[in-house]
Amino acid sequence: MPKALLRPVFVVALAAALTGCLFQENVDSFGGPTMGSTYSVKYVAGDAAVSKEQLQNETDAILAEIDSQMSTYRADSDIETFNALPAGTCMAMPEGVLELFRAGQQLSEESEGAFDLTVEPLLNLWGFGPKGSGERIPSADEIAQARKNMGHRHLRIEGAQLCKDAAVQIDFNSIAAGYAVDRVTANLEASGVRRYLVEITGELKALGRKPDGVPWRIAIEAPHDNERVAQRIVELDGLGVSTSGDYRNYFERDGKRYSHTLDPLTGAPINHHLAAVTVVDPSTLRADGLSTVLMVLGPERGLAYAAERNIAAFFVIREGQEFISKSTGAFDELFGAGVDE
Repeated sequence: MPKALLRPVFVVALAAALTGCLFQENVDSFGGPTMGSTYSVKYVAGDAAVSKEQLQNETDAILAEIDSQMSTYRADSDIETFNALPAGTCMAMPEGVLELFRAGQQLSEESEGAFDLTVEPLLNLWGFGPKGSGERIPSADEIAQARKNMGHRHLRIEGAQLCKDAAVQIDFNSIAAGYAVDRVTANLEASGVRRYLVEITGELKALGRKPDGVPWRIAIEAPHDNERVAQRIVELDGLGVSTSGDYRNYFERDGKRYSHTLDPLTGAPINHHLAAVTVVDPSTLRADGLSTVLMVLGPERGLAYAAERNIAAFFVIREGQEFISKSTGAFDELFGAGVDE
């Protein structure tokens, strides 16, 4: 599989270890490679109106379609074809691309630019993007030059076309995996499945309960560089989950850490003490985008932003050599207040 839509940090999982006796007779599962990572579907087989083979074929087809439309790691995808076009051009786009663009536009407006789908030139400049030439620290002039071709103001939809008035490049990596989860789960529900746990590159959504009545449980991962440790276990029913963090995809120069998460307003990697943030929302797409927004904003501004908007969010913050956790009221209403780590 091409390295498409690869997310560097994810919530997650330990789902197989934490969901109880998943492989009993009336729970079925399938999965495979996708988006530079993997996906997994677990569901109560008796609910489905179609065979496991058909469900897997339909899921694979959905994921292949998303890859062909939105991957920045293949030159023939719809979005990379658009990215190669000069300023002042339009291109007819599939509805999925337009849907993601609208979602990204809304997140950008709501966050006053903390979320930006047009950061690909900066990602490449720092060495984190699909066309990056290795990890490096660009000059202020290079950053300023890259930012000239950034901004949602340069993009618009005209009918079924996406248009740009600058040489803007779009990168859907910050929301595509969440969108994929929502597409796959919608197809499961259309096929009669009412109890499932779906994970795609670390983004998750669950509905209903397992046959023994126990909820689907997933882990929120503690932010350790070299190991996976469950920090908080939550029970899901009708909710999507996404985590963003800076603890796996980064590089260091002269003792300083440079995160893959870039602040679109400065053109540089984030520089604060927020190690990871998890967002829970009925829309996995929105959870995916909001986790990026809060990661960019940092612990103080992010907490305030989430609290003001009733976002269910769980923050893990560096404090010296230790980590402390904080959660919003909306998160506590869903899962309880928990204990600081």
